[in-house]
Amino acid sequence: MHVFLETERLILRRFTENDADALFELYDDPAVMKYLNGGQPADRSEIVTLDLPAFLGYYERFPGYGFWAAIEKSTGDFLGWFHFRPRPDDPPDEPELGYRLHRKAWGKGYGTEGSAALLAKGFTELGVRRVTASTMVVNQRSRRVMEKLGMKLVRTYFEEFPEHERAPGSEHGEVEYGITRAEWLVSAASGAHEPPGQR
Repeated sequence: MHVFLETERLILRRFTENDADALFELYDDPAVMKYLNGGQPADRSEIVTLDLPAFLGYYERFPGYGFWAAIEKSTGDFLGWFHFRPRPDDPPDEPELGYRLHRKAWGKGYGTEGSAALLAKGFTELGVRRVTASTMVVNQRSRRVMEKLGMKLVRTYFEEFPEHERAPGSEHGEVEYGITRAEWLVSAASGAHEPPGQR
């Protein structure tokens, strides 16, 4: 198992071709996909032919960036994933942070714990200058995580995502949050956003 990062309760590891079923179960949950495509059923063949190859390709092209399977230490369960990589038109030192977690992992601080550890690794080891994160305006759960991380609201914007049109609240648009290395250093010095048990 290629471990990328370990926190108090999580292991973030590389995806493998054997993770198709785990991804399908995650993507096939209407509650998980509510703010992404309105909760449409997942297509396993799309996961096998598009999603997983894209995940695996990141590890070779961008060391330190990509999609990481989140494993619960105490049970070994697959909880979902985190991503930490630049969007296609962004500079390489400005990655986007995101995650998608099973319902059973909601409300337990896993999103904040994994994200905080990725921010720390990015700013201290990977030469990252700034990190962004985006979600729908109406997705208050994800917005709270971004705020807990010390990220600040940058803008509200509208983009044409055909799959998003099915999501409730899509007419209100998207929000982007961001944090620079300098801002993170200030918050880290105060201990406000330090992930528990990072190793």
